[in-house]
Amino acid sequence: MRHGVVSRRFDRPIGYRQLMFRNLVTEILDHEKIKTTEPKAKAVRGMAEKMISLAKSGDLHARRQAMSFILDKKVTEKLFKEIGPRYAERHGGYTRIVKLGMRMGDGASMVQIELVK
Repeated sequence: MRHGVVSRRFDRPIGYRQLMFRNLVTEILDHEKIKTTEPKAKAVRGMAEKMISLAKSGDLHARRQAMSFILDKKVTEKLFKEIGPRYAERHGGYTRIVKLGMRMGDGASMVQIELVK
């Protein structure tokens, strides 16, 4: 029985899946928008918003928590210097998912996940 199991598996072992999520969050925060499949975007949205919430507090503990998740130190600096202060007055809802249509090769539903301005 799957009581309380909320995450999506994506047919990958847990280590590969977590690394994929960390890569996607790092790219979202670096480029501020990426194109990916809809299930991946929905799985990663909460993680990206949590990183922005950490950047809003801006203390040392939050910075270390973000650095343990984000793969690139430059992206962490950008998160705490630019992105966090940008959303200082906003209470959640930092990302937007826009549907783009189907992918030509396999018909997967493609979306663009972006940071709200």
